[in-house]
Amino acid sequence: MGKIHELDNILANQIAAGEVIERPASIVKELVENSLDAHSHRVDIIVENSGLDSVRVIDDGDGIAAEDISLAFHRHATSKINSRHDLFKVQTMGFRGEALPSIASVADVTLTTAQAGQKEGTMIHLRGGKELVVKPAGARQGTDIKVTDLFFNTPARLKYLKSPQTELTRITDIINRLALANPAVAFSFTHNGRELFRSAGNNNLQQVVAAIYGVQAGRKMIEISGADDDFKVRGFVSLPELTRASRQYITITINHRYIRNFELTKAIIQGYESKLMVGRYPIAVINIDLDPVLVDVNVHPAKREVRLSKEQQLVELIAETIRKRIAVENLIPDVDADQFIPNDNEIADLDRRLKEASPVYHAAPISAVPAKEREATGISTPEADNPAHADALDSEIPAPIVIHHLEDLNTPAMQKFDERYQNEGEVTPFSAPVPIIAKKSVKSTNIELDVHDKQDQQQKRFPDLQYIGQLQGTFLLAQAGDGLYIVDQHAAQERINYEYYRQKIGEVSADQQNFLVPLVLNYSTVDAMTINQHLDTLAAVGLELESFGQNSFILRAHPTWFKEGQEEDTAKEMIDWLIKNGKLTIKEFRMKTAIMMSCKRAIKANHHLDEREAKALLKRLPQCENPFNCPHGRPVTVHFNDQDLEKMFKRIQDSHTPYADDFDDHEF
Repeated sequence: MGKIHELDNILANQIAAGEVIERPASIVKELVENSLDAHSHRVDIIVENSGLDSVRVIDDGDGIAAEDISLAFHRHATSKINSRHDLFKVQTMGFRGEALPSIASVADVTLTTAQAGQKEGTMIHLRGGKELVVKPAGARQGTDIKVTDLFFNTPARLKYLKSPQTELTRITDIINRLALANPAVAFSFTHNGRELFRSAGNNNLQQVVAAIYGVQAGRKMIEISGADDDFKVRGFVSLPELTRASRQYITITINHRYIRNFELTKAIIQGYESKLMVGRYPIAVINIDLDPVLVDVNVHPAKREVRLSKEQQLVELIAETIRKRIAVENLIPDVDADQFIPNDNEIADLDRRLKEASPVYHAAPISAVPAKEREATGISTPEADNPAHADALDSEIPAPIVIHHLEDLNTPAMQKFDERYQNEGEVTPFSAPVPIIAKKSVKSTNIELDVHDKQDQQQKRFPDLQYIGQLQGTFLLAQAGDGLYIVDQHAAQERINYEYYRQKIGEVSADQQNFLVPLVLNYSTVDAMTINQHLDTLAAVGLELESFGQNSFILRAHPTWFKEGQEEDTAKEMIDWLIKNGKLTIKEFRMKTAIMMSCKRAIKANHHLDEREAKALLKRLPQCENPFNCPHGRPVTVHFNDQDLEKMFKRIQDSHTPYADDFDDHEF
């Protein structure tokens, strides 16, 4: 009797579930992706006990026809592809037909669905892969699916799950990624009756970023956009001052599908060049639109990994798009003066400027709002976009609308207020005026209402610094028309050196300087093998090595840009760097070598400069392509504006009575 037999469908689905359904977060991912494929505009995720008790997903999508509802739980049953040709141009999140049968095989599943125009919907109940009930049911358009008793028939799977908090973190991360990939869809996420996340679904990606990572992070994101014949790249990346300690805050989507790809992640980091500190990574949300034939999503059942055609072309496009966008930003950090409270004069000035921008809106000082309402405005998401606040505009006592920036005048709550004004013909169509709180940091750059000032700032990215003196042999003090600047002399010299070496290493000509005595270099067998593999790379930067014995090389000439007296050390340093990073391209090798040499040849801390040397350093710094950071990403200079200094010395008073009136008539 033969030993080979065919597995029954339930066991086959349970085996497949081992790859597709690893944990509750996997269920959330698969069900929400089905909702997105059904053209949903709103998706609600309701979870109990980190998904171990139940996961429920409700959408307003197309729904499932009554005759298809049982078939939907059969393995490899799908509406998304029809032939093998469709497999190479997949345009939906799912296509394998494994998610629903895999989930149903290891849990208790109840699904209620209805299509548009139907008088009633259909309900199906399955447990352990067995169909228990199929019957008509009342339902609105869309699908409501609830998964309970996860892994009840495969208890060994439960012991591999992490703590409830860890599982909840995984679910939250999945929902965040899906919301970032689909800003036009309104998501809500509730855990144990408490709402943890909500997005507006208004296709404003920056608002979704702010809802996930915080308002301050959202304001430090800049939009990028780039395209070539095959790819379109759009999204937001953080300024170099906003970084995290891991790559987990980088989200890459292809045709709005979240994917993981090391080369594309590395391209984002490369786009910052030397503007990121070592070990720090940006926040980034980037979507790549491409022809589906250029990507293969059928690599793994979880569909997190993909294969890309023309991947190197895409890598270069992403890096160059980010590089060009960041190049126009002023990256000098201001001193952190957020601890200072704006005084009445500053609030009045902001009030005036807001009224000039839009005379309709009444601004009220913070003190005019009850304490309870002030506490309510301290939440992490933008107050003006909070649905509860927007709905409160219809009540007798309107909720406060908080203005952080001029852009907040375009929020839905403010637009609704404006519409009321236009319809009623009154400035304040309520029984009580709407308090619009002008929350303003003391940093003058936070609110930019003057378009001309902003243009001037962009045209002059770095100020003309006038040398004042040196502090502790490490920092240079300088002034400009907008305040005090403190310059790190080592970082400044390092940046100047880096741009010099980066340019010179790329200038390879036939004119070379011969060594008086040829340089003989001896290496270990392993190092010699590495050098032999990259002789072309060394020759491209002007170091033509000749074999001279088993593990030795001879160098007869060097590039003319080598500094006198440092020729041998420079040649050895470049070769050592190549040995350490053997997989570098010529471009990367030039950049890494320039960083290494610029650091070694920069002035160090506790090195006192005379006035002539300090002024020369400050004169050369603005001529750099990027005068804001050293090659390792550290800031070159820190800025104290006039307002910062005046507040530190209490020249701007927060009390109602001027300081001079309390004490004397001396004019400060």
